[in-house]
Amino acid sequence: NQISLQFHNRVAYHDFEGIALDLEERDRIVADFGDQPVMILRNHGLIATGRSAAEMFSNMFYLERACEIQVAATSTGLPLRPVAEDIAARVHGQYVQMNEEDGDLALEWDAHLRSIEGLGTDYRG
Repeated sequence: NQISLQFHNRVAYHDFEGIALDLEERDRIVADFGDQPVMILRNHGLIATGRSAAEMFSNMFYLERACEIQVAATSTGLPLRPVAEDIAARVHGQYVQMNEEDGDLALEWDAHLRSIEGLGTDYRG
């Protein structure tokens, strides 16, 4: 789906090891993360990183949304039509341009903060 293409070739995976009580798993997660901005913890959940709170939030928000769309599409039982590699790479570049070069990420973050401000300012702690 279109939203998922911002993560084209940028998703890390970590296999489920049980409840995360083993501190040594940290090293394995870090190794699996590599230089990717997001990770899918198989059978567990999602992790997102970013160079700022805005970027991390955006990565998590859209990764979760991409997953929701994928589950919905898969649940139809109909064959899925993957996006061609060249188009996926092009759309990923468009996301990079919008978010990093055109400033859309900052605009979106400001909008989220305004929404929170409407609920109160106690989040500032």
